[in-house]
Amino acid sequence: MKVNWTWWRKATEEDGPAEENRYLISEIGVARTEWMNAHSRLDYVIEKDQIDYAVFALEAAEKRYEMLLRKAKRAKLTLLNDKTGKVVEA
Repeated sequence: MKVNWTWWRKATEEDGPAEENRYLISEIGVARTEWMNAHSRLDYVIEKDQIDYAVFALEAAEKRYEMLLRKAKRAKLTLLNDKTGKVVEA
């Protein structure tokens, strides 16, 4: 399983607000996918240790997703679903 740690990247002075916003929106998409994957993983665990890990991973993914959504909200970004064209609610 490949882990994406790029969300820890700090913005540099060369990055403008628009670049930072694009990066944030991209990371929200990644975080949402990770959260959905962690949620679906719970359907396949059997042993107690696997259940503990799956719940921990789900909670961590959910916290990251929520944190990024709050950051986008503070930045007053509007996220649109590419498929439906509707605003994604936090």
